[in-house]
Amino acid sequence: MSETRRAQGALNKNTDKIPFHPYFTVRVILGFAITIIALTMLTLKEPYILRDPDNFTPANSVHSQPEWHFLSAYSILRSIPNKLGGVIALVISIAILFIIPTNKSKFRGTQFYPINQVLF
Repeated sequence: MSETRRAQGALNKNTDKIPFHPYFTVRVILGFAITIIALTMLTLKEPYILRDPDNFTPANSVHSQPEWHFLSAYSILRSIPNKLGGVIALVISIAILFIIPTNKSKFRGTQFYPINQVLF
């Protein structure tokens, strides 16, 4: 019986433990407050310091680059010299997506073709 009490006493040592709440909670709140204060000071004193320098160059309409998702429309409009023709080509290129049938083929999966299963 004394061995079990000695073993339990060895497991329940609280000498190396510190309470979680007051130390870690205060440390996290203090770190959060310092971060917010630093970002607020940076924003109020130097608002443009973290911005991209390309945002400050004047726009040049001759050499403008569209975003990647407008690149196809931009190339269609530039390839046709007539403005009306470019707009018509752009409308046709969008209409093609609605005209082409999607997933209406009569092809079935490989499970219905035994020869393809063997070859696979």
